Amino acid sequence: MMAPISIPIDGILDLHTFDPRELPDLLEDYLEACREKNVLNVRIIHGKGSGMQKARVRSLLLKNPLVREFKDAPPQAGGWGATVVALIPLTLPETE
Repeated sequence: MMAPISIPIDGILDLHTFDPRELPDLLEDYLEACREKNVLNVRIIHGKGSGMQKARVRSLLLKNPLVREFKDAPPQAGGWGATVVALIPLTLPETE
């Protein structure tokens, strides 16, 4: 068993270094950690390639209840080789 990998929770997740089998858990955990740190805009770098990785990422984003919306990154941030995601903020408890 491999030791857990520590990745910075800075709103940028580059998938090039991860095994595609890790994608579902990785994406879920990373988005949750970002939301907990109030990092609500996330860029997921999946690369251009054949488009299979992008399709898989977007399929997972569609099912994730933390995701408000997602779209291609602007050209200067990777264009169609990256997806930008807006997360739903944590709701704060009502103050009395």
